[in-house]
Amino acid sequence: MGYNGGMDAANISGETATKLRMYASLLGDANSRARLTGPSDPNVLFDEHVSDALAGLPFLDDCESLVDVGTGGGLPGLVWAICRPEARCTLIDSVRKKADLVREMAEKLECQNVEVLCGRSEDLASRFRESFDIAAARALADSVVLTEYLSPFVRIGGRLLAFKGPRVEDELDVPARKWRILGLSAPILRPYSIAGKDRCLVVWEKVGECPNRYPRRPGMAEKQPWCGTKKQNRGY
Repeated sequence: MGYNGGMDAANISGETATKLRMYASLLGDANSRARLTGPSDPNVLFDEHVSDALAGLPFLDDCESLVDVGTGGGLPGLVWAICRPEARCTLIDSVRKKADLVREMAEKLECQNVEVLCGRSEDLASRFRESFDIAAARALADSVVLTEYLSPFVRIGGRLLAFKGPRVEDELDVPARKWRILGLSAPILRPYSIAGKDRCLVVWEKVGECPNRYPRRPGMAEKQPWCGTKKQNRGY
């Protein structure tokens, strides 16, 4: 599946398009108060960041619930909440100031389907264990680390989505059978481009239960990767 970005490619118009532009403006203002995501120019934020989040929309068909881990400025979760108002969207960030600003933006955008939580994914996973259709993250962590964060949130039959750069294959040097340790299929790569930059969406299907020992306590996913390899690269 290819994707070239933008609202036209995602078939977005009308009130949704207006809200997305408003979000980019709010995010630019929030960036002047706290470092959330990229620059403060709303046009650049829209073209490079909002449009990037739109690349995940094709995987949200029939999605009733999703969680965005490490949401930062609300990407991709707040964009998805605007585009999929029927879905319950939970946005998590461990930094209180970021969570408060994202909550403020959601209220101004009248996104009643959004819940913003401040906390670590390792701590919140037990509360929401295997309860979401989709778990996603953008520029958060190496794929091996990220899957330990995300898999516990997703029900069997759901999906994990990771927004990555073009060199993501360097993070995925894991034997296909090992992904089953976390209840996952082998990853599927979906390349696309945004504003002339190559990107990749990595997709894992949730095919089995994630063992209760995951996620481990904070810091362990980075120090002792569950698969035995150690490659640190956020991918963007």
